[in-house]
Amino acid sequence: MSRAPLDVERLRRDVAGSAPSSFFTEIDVVETTGSTNADLVARAMDSVQADRLVLIAEAQERGRGRHERVWVSPPRAQLAMSMLVRVRGIDPAVLGWLPLLTGVAVVDAVRADTGVKAALKWPNDVLVEGRKLAGILAEIAAAGADPAVVVGVGVNVSLTLAELPVPHATSLELSGAPETDRTELAVAILREFAHRFTAWEAAGWDITELAAAYRERCSTIGAQVRAELPGGETLTGVATGVDENGRLLIGDRAVSAGDVTHLRAEY
Repeated sequence: MSRAPLDVERLRRDVAGSAPSSFFTEIDVVETTGSTNADLVARAMDSVQADRLVLIAEAQERGRGRHERVWVSPPRAQLAMSMLVRVRGIDPAVLGWLPLLTGVAVVDAVRADTGVKAALKWPNDVLVEGRKLAGILAEIAAAGADPAVVVGVGVNVSLTLAELPVPHATSLELSGAPETDRTELAVAILREFAHRFTAWEAAGWDITELAAAYRERCSTIGAQVRAELPGGETLTGVATGVDENGRLLIGDRAVSAGDVTHLRAEY
């Protein structure tokens, strides 16, 4: 199958020409790498000046998801992208909202760019009609008063049924997107991320507006779910909301980590 490469110059031009125009300082595209997240974590550790960097790979050999799950994809069939940002002066208690912010940005970008009705599954998987379209992984590269965080985004763009990594996955092409231009999608995601991050920073890291946007897009809220928690415990019930720390509320329990499965269709 012939898949077009990313248009690096158009990507840089279109992101730089959007508001906030000066957000990202560097956007690079490589043909292949082990993990874009790992590469940017190394950059952050090597230099305290490294900030607001973007790295996209046409193919990843050791892509990672939550719980160190490894995934691979045919070259140019996905958008495999990582962003490095330093979050200055933030309360560590709300730092966990950064990957949730990224989820909001990806959902909004997918909806606007392709018309596909994407939604969030807690904490930050992107679904289309219950099937996983994209995943997000955030890693703290450098701790301290101004932590450096790398956020990776993997979106299935043109994967066919035979190429899907798991049966419950999907791609933009399989979801009926009329066009699957990865360059346009990358531009849309980077613009949305920059907009959301800038607004959050300007609000002094107050999560009120961000939390409202997340809850509006989260299909887990109101669904019957099963949560497999660290330590082997399983919790089943209705997800009633997401609290101020980004934890999922199931009955009278607040869940901060675990694998969550929707047991019935999302509303």
